Amino acid sequence: MFGLSELAIILLVVIAVLCAKKLPELTRSAGKSARILKAEARAMKDEDDPAVPRVIQGETLNPDDPKPQGTQQH
Repeated sequence: MFGLSELAIILLVVIAVLCAKKLPELTRSAGKSARILKAEARAMKDEDDPAVPRVIQGETLNPDDPKPQGTQQH
């Protein structure tokens, strides 16, 4: 009678016919999601911009000290 591929094609056609009214809404939603994702990726990339100085917590070393604390000489 019908093979698996024929049934799959018929199922896809039936889904397309029944969901035709929702298709524009779904594509609009997918477009909005893609724009949001692109904006977030761009924001994360800008966050890692080397032109912006980053503050890293640590201790200040005195250049007059021959051996700073916490380091070992070999």
